[in-house]
Amino acid sequence: MDCITALAGRTLLDGSGAVLPLKQDENPCAENLIHRFSYMEIKAASEWSGFQTFPEPTQAKLDVLFGNLNQQNVNTLTILVMGKGGVGKSSIVNSILGERVSSVTAFQEEGSTPLMFSRSRGGFTLNIIDTPGLVSDGQVNKQTLSSIRRFLLNKTIDVLIYVCRLDAYRVGNLDRDVAKAITDNFGKEIWRRCLVALTHAQFTPPSGLDYIEYFAERSEAVLKFIRSGACINQQEFQDHGIPVALVENSWRCETNGLGEKIVPDGTVWIPNLMEVITGVALNGSGAISVVPKVTDSTLFGKLVFIPMVLIECLLVKLIKLAIDNDIAKETKSFKEQHGSDFTS
Repeated sequence: MDCITALAGRTLLDGSGAVLPLKQDENPCAENLIHRFSYMEIKAASEWSGFQTFPEPTQAKLDVLFGNLNQQNVNTLTILVMGKGGVGKSSIVNSILGERVSSVTAFQEEGSTPLMFSRSRGGFTLNIIDTPGLVSDGQVNKQTLSSIRRFLLNKTIDVLIYVCRLDAYRVGNLDRDVAKAITDNFGKEIWRRCLVALTHAQFTPPSGLDYIEYFAERSEAVLKFIRSGACINQQEFQDHGIPVALVENSWRCETNGLGEKIVPDGTVWIPNLMEVITGVALNGSGAISVVPKVTDSTLFGKLVFIPMVLIECLLVKLIKLAIDNDIAKETKSFKEQHGSDFTS
C-alpha cells in the first residue's frame, strides 16, 4: 500500500511499514500527515545501568549536576552529537553513558542513520543521539544531513555537541562548509545550544608548544570557522560564546588517585563535559525544535500532487464541456440556416 492509497483509506504508513489509523478528530492536512508519516515509536528509557561503572566521585558529581537540572524543572535532557567521520562521536556517546551502546571500530564504516539512546536515573532521563559523519568524499554529505533532519522531526534538542579532534593540525574551508550546512538545516540558533568537544585529548603537542597553549589555539581555530560558516558576528559570539571541552575516550586515558579519567591538564573530563552540557542547557536560550519543511518529505510532494491531478482533471472536463457546447451551438446554427436542405 503506498502513501496515496493509505490516504484514500484514512490511514497512513509509518516509517516501519505499519499502518497508523487517522483518528476521527484528526485533520488530514499536509502538516499533520507529515507528522504522522515521520512518526516513530520511542521506547521507554532504560535504567541507567552504566552509571554504576563510573568511579564513586564521578557518580557524585554527576548526581549534583542532574539535581541542579531538576531544581530548574528540567527532568529530561536531549543531546545531539554531530561532526565529521572518525572524530569520536560514537565513543563520546559510550563514554557519557558508561556503556558500549554504539559500535566503534577502526575499520568499519559509520552507520548511515542516527540512533538515540535513552537512560533514566532517579526521575531524570538522558537522551543522546549519535549521528553519521557529515562529510563524504571531501565534501558535506547533504543526504546524511537530510536523514538526520528527518530523524529529528518533531523532537526538541537541548544541547548540540559538535565533535572535532584535538590532534588535527589544520582547520579549513570544509569545516566552514560543515558549519554552514548545520546552520542551513537547523537554524543559526542551534549554535547557542552548542559546545565543542575536542577528542583525542591524551595528546602531546608539537615540540615547543605547551599543552594549554595548544588547546587554546586549536579551540580558537575551530570556533573561528564555526563563526564564519554560521555567520555569527563578533557581538553575537560575545553574547553567546561556544564553550570547548576536552575528551579522551580511549583506554589510554590516564586516571587520578580516585580512578577518575583525566586529560593532560588534570581535568576530570567526564564530569567536566557534563557540567558544560548542563551549563549550555540552562543558558537561557531556547531549545531547538525541528519542524517540518516542504522539502522534508516526499509525502508532502505526493499530497500536493493529488489536488494538482484533480485540478487537471477538472480543467480537462471543463474544456471538453466547452468544446461540446460549441459544437452543439454550431450544429444548431447550421441546421437553422440550412433547414430546407435537411427537409428536402
